[in-house]
Amino acid sequence: MVRTLKWGAILLAVVCIAGAYGIGAAAPDLHGVPSRNFEFHVVVHVPALPAENHELRIWLPLPYEERYQAITNLKIETPVRYRIYREPEYNNRYAYMVVDADKVKTPFDITLSFHAQRLEHRVALTPSAGSGGGSFLVPTQRFLQADRLVPIDGQIGELSDQEAQGALEPLDKVKKIYNYVIASMHYDHDGNQWGRGDALWACDSHHGNCTDFHSLFIGMVRAQSIPARFEIGFQVPPSAHDGPITSYHCWAQFYISSIGWIPIDASEAWKHKELHDYYFGSIDQNRIMFSMGRDIRLVPAQQGEPLNYFVYPYAELDGKVFSGLTNDYSFLDDGAAPAEKNSTSAGR
Repeated sequence: MVRTLKWGAILLAVVCIAGAYGIGAAAPDLHGVPSRNFEFHVVVHVPALPAENHELRIWLPLPYEERYQAITNLKIETPVRYRIYREPEYNNRYAYMVVDADKVKTPFDITLSFHAQRLEHRVALTPSAGSGGGSFLVPTQRFLQADRLVPIDGQIGELSDQEAQGALEPLDKVKKIYNYVIASMHYDHDGNQWGRGDALWACDSHHGNCTDFHSLFIGMVRAQSIPARFEIGFQVPPSAHDGPITSYHCWAQFYISSIGWIPIDASEAWKHKELHDYYFGSIDQNRIMFSMGRDIRLVPAQQGEPLNYFVYPYAELDGKVFSGLTNDYSFLDDGAAPAEKNSTSAGR
């Protein structure tokens, strides 16, 4: 059975997006901005449930809707009913479904597909720059607050003051923090603590993946009373036209009142030293965003802890976190022929 988003949901999305920019605010001229167009596919494998269990709840994240990412032809195929929800804090959207274990005794798949047009997001770092997102409403207090794994006081606050010392303008403070994170961190998957986005751990260990880079960055920026937010999705290989997506990718944005939201990608800047300056104020079009924020509380509410971040499907079996789902991700550029095997289980 194929179920698609209803027109009412699409209209709501348009209203929510317009509200994010402010009533009457003009969007920047995006004509000629580098872009990428592709089909994105997600397959969630739901295993057979033990006979003694009763209810499996699944929250399936859907791609985010924002000015630099247009989503069309979104379809969800599943043998069970679902509804589309948005959590109120970050406006993340997702499909929610309840599986009756007494009625669904065999494994099944949930398939999500959509077409994405992703634009490069590049900001001129000067006040009132038309392409800088200056029409955004002033961000909420949430983007100045700590997360469970991203403190803004203590060691992080002291380090932030130390590295921002001498900078008078907010933009200069953030640039010094960005340079520090790239210079002090090393990108790798060593050990078993990486990937949690624990800013204190990243501060002490000086290594990790994109989650660790950007958690340290966000904590240090917020410690300077500058709003910063976390965004996560998947990276689309720039040199391939189709294939599997094997891991997530995340980045960050910070807010300067005279400019607006400014994107950065510290882990990509570490990997590509020649793009160090580019990734301060820009992110490329080779990505797809799924959600924003940390410590996410879903609606309907999960019984477990708030989600550290939300990029993979989350599930609970009889009220307890369920890790039995497996997921495949793949993409296909417009006009490209699919490979014979273009999907694999996703991981970090």
